[in-house]
Amino acid sequence: MPTRAKALCFCCSLSLLGGCSIKTSDFPDEDYGPEIPVDVSHVPDAVPQHAPRSKYGNPPSYTVFGKTYYVREHARDYRARGLASWYGKKFHGRRTSSGEPYDMYAMTAAHKTLPLPTWVRVTNLDNGKSVVVKVNDRGPFHAGRIIDLSYTAASKLDVLSRGTAPVEVVALAPENSIGKEESPLSLQFPAWVQIGAFSSRENAHQLQQRLQKQAGIDAMIKPLEQNAGLAYRVWLGPVDNPGQLQQIREKLSEWGIETYRVVQ
Repeated sequence: MPTRAKALCFCCSLSLLGGCSIKTSDFPDEDYGPEIPVDVSHVPDAVPQHAPRSKYGNPPSYTVFGKTYYVREHARDYRARGLASWYGKKFHGRRTSSGEPYDMYAMTAAHKTLPLPTWVRVTNLDNGKSVVVKVNDRGPFHAGRIIDLSYTAASKLDVLSRGTAPVEVVALAPENSIGKEESPLSLQFPAWVQIGAFSSRENAHQLQQRLQKQAGIDAMIKPLEQNAGLAYRVWLGPVDNPGQLQQIREKLSEWGIETYRVVQ
């Protein structure tokens, strides 16, 4: 069967999962990154959050290419090793299995059985580099591959040129924090706004310096020891009152930072 026809059949069989982007790692010759390489070093790691299971992409089980996969009830204690692949421009903007649009410049990934969403740390076993990504899609359905990375995540792990790399994937639990939709009136002050978390202290320092100048308030780096290693969190603050917090939230949107949280 021609590749295009196989892809069509694959998408049809997964209609209940929400989208076709999860087929990418099975057809790597059809996908590609941007024509001009993009510097993604400034993109922060995804931040684990308390979030409900997606309404899409979490059936008890589903079948692809004759094999049935069973979606896990939870991600607690999940740790696995295998090959990581990546997907890029061809599926940029298409719907993922969770219903979210695929953004190849975001820190996301696809996994066959972890509940959507789940946040995981992915470590390239060849070079020791690691990133934190949000799992919001299904795949890859290729022997030996355990995770399909976004273009940006793959770039930060040096996976792009080879196409695949051996990795370790560890599920992360969210910290005790307050979501960005929480009303400022329900918070206790002082508080801080976490705007990023990095496996690299250098990347955290770059974001700290940039946003400290833009915000006009102090920013600091708060290391956090996790099972998968140190995470370097960038905090703005302290924030002393609801008005100041609202001003920072408005500025973050202007700066293109949509993922953040208030911590106390």
